Amino acid sequence: MRLLTVPNWSFGRDKDLLRLFDDLLQGWGLTIHFLQSDVDHNRTVSAFSGEAEVVFERLERLCEAAFERIDLNRHMGVHPRIGALDVCPFLRLDDEVYPLKLKIEAFAQRLSDRFDLPIYLYEKSEQGKHANDLPTLRKGGFGGLLGQELSPDFGPNHAHKFLGATVMGERNFLIAMNVNFRSDNLDFVRRLARQMRVSRDEGDARFTGIRALGLPLVSRHMVQLSMNLTQPDLTPPDAVVEWALAAARKAGVQHAENELIGVIRESDLPRATRLPVKREQVVTFFHAKDAK
Repeated sequence: MRLLTVPNWSFGRDKDLLRLFDDLLQGWGLTIHFLQSDVDHNRTVSAFSGEAEVVFERLERLCEAAFERIDLNRHMGVHPRIGALDVCPFLRLDDEVYPLKLKIEAFAQRLSDRFDLPIYLYEKSEQGKHANDLPTLRKGGFGGLLGQELSPDFGPNHAHKFLGATVMGERNFLIAMNVNFRSDNLDFVRRLARQMRVSRDEGDARFTGIRALGLPLVSRHMVQLSMNLTQPDLTPPDAVVEWALAAARKAGVQHAENELIGVIRESDLPRATRLPVKREQVVTFFHAKDAK
């Protein structure tokens, strides 16, 4: 079975580790869709796909490399996080029979045993022990875990002193994207993000399934509206970008650029013309149910 994974790592300023990641993923029959660090987020997003067993094996090698070098006590960045491997989603790319649920659980067990790391299952993999959504599981950040008794699915009931905790599981497809503004007006993007979340919760169809944060990008002299579109069939990227740009024009804030983080489905492209998409970022699902 072909499997896509999009691990998010809590490092963004270690160029040697980023090069090592690239070396570890090359030459194994994998497609590297995305591998990019951000200094302000202090985060690296990777996305790669291939035969499931190879994906799991290479992911473990990445963990070995990253866990030797990440210490969250010294980590500073604008992106929320609770772990060195902060979140690790998996998505099926075809309908081949494969016990993905069991494989994810076995992989989580192996990582927790090797690294004394608490691991939470989320989304489709969650088993009814705790919240299944990432924002809730990540609330309070790494600092909020320290000294607390945890209830993970695997591993110890306390955070690892350097690596924190990891959230892992099978999930539906989402689009991660940013709209950046050439401004230092952080209140502006925070107001936009709050308006989107409130409108979503009030049932405004324009923001169905959207998650949004307003963040500073000090190194680029910008501010960022950072978004996850968890139901892109209902909330297409172009409509969201156009809404944000209209708000910026009204406020006199200059638009700088848009970013696609990770991957996008081929079927999304007609409604994502505002995003800069590289060929390798486009993934095709060979089944109907998980492409929705």
